[in-house]
Amino acid sequence: MDSLVIVDAANVVGSVPDGWWRDRHGAAERLRDALPAYVSQGLPGLVTPPLEMVLVVEGAARRVESVEGVRVVPADGSGDDRIVQLVADECGGRDCLVVTADRGLRERVQALGARVTGPRAVWGRGRGEA
Repeated sequence: MDSLVIVDAANVVGSVPDGWWRDRHGAAERLRDALPAYVSQGLPGLVTPPLEMVLVVEGAARRVESVEGVRVVPADGSGDDRIVQLVADECGGRDCLVVTADRGLRERVQALGARVTGPRAVWGRGRGEA
């Protein structure tokens, strides 16, 4: 069964002070567009292909659409709550990695058996920072 990688869009986008706050929707789209490469390549040292990539968006970014290789899941309320729900619903019996730096969210998903990593796992490499 494919590993599941769930990316906390708000947290990952917010980890880079590049003016994202002026265009949250556009920033989430840029992140989404950086993710398909990891579906075929994996996340070195963390997850090998095949994997399923999910990007959880909230607020102004909720209109971001899925693209091939990346399923975008909008949160009606809290993005953290939606991520916890996804872990509970979809991670049973398979490897699950959540990408976030949010300490509270990390604790919640780890309690459900998910592994966690920080934003640089997907954002730094895609922006030449790692």
